[in-house]
Amino acid sequence: MNAAGLMRELRAASDPAKAAVLLRFFKTGKGEYAEGDKFLGLTAPVARAIALKYAGLPHGEILKLLRSPVHEARSCALAIMVRRFERGEDGERRLIYDAYLANTAFINNWDLVDLSAPQIVGGWLKDRSRAPLYRLAASELLWERRIAMLACFAFIKDGDCADALKIARLLLGDRHDLMHKAVGWMLRETGKRCSEKALTDFLRDNYARLPRTALRYAIERFPAARRARMLKGDLD
Repeated sequence: MNAAGLMRELRAASDPAKAAVLLRFFKTGKGEYAEGDKFLGLTAPVARAIALKYAGLPHGEILKLLRSPVHEARSCALAIMVRRFERGEDGERRLIYDAYLANTAFINNWDLVDLSAPQIVGGWLKDRSRAPLYRLAASELLWERRIAMLACFAFIKDGDCADALKIARLLLGDRHDLMHKAVGWMLRETGKRCSEKALTDFLRDNYARLPRTALRYAIERFPAARRARMLKGDLD
């Protein structure tokens, strides 16, 4: 089994019409956040099914896929890495975590981050120092900042929201809409899985700096009337 075999299966399942749709959806045009990315036009379930057939790929072959110009190849690489991380011993888990952070330039769209950062980065740091997240949150690379925020999902699911709130606060000044959405999403999950009070206290303390998109995402689970009040600044 090798990366070339997986690529042949991806190309055999490609759909040019769907690829054209994905190119627009994932903002690959000039000046957009995924400028120049290439799509074959596979649905996520089809790409994942192919990836899992190749779950035993050698580490070097996985990295070839992760560094591919084809989006679905990178998605497959990350799906394999997540599976291996979740089933591996500490040695393999460390190898995958290190490779992940060494290749963030190729984890370069929101879907790629979202399907892997909580499991790999959050998974590795659950019982370790969270310092790497703060370095990522300060990065000039959008995708590293999103990795920092999404990695916190692993902690939130365990009822630990402290780092999620700290990282969210650091990222309130981020200018990118993708970060506003990520911050709002993790704040919403904090309110859902950890503490609604922690969420409302955060919103109250940071309302003046909170991007509107982040606020809308954060309060999605509240009743419509309460959301309307909160959008006007009534956070009680």
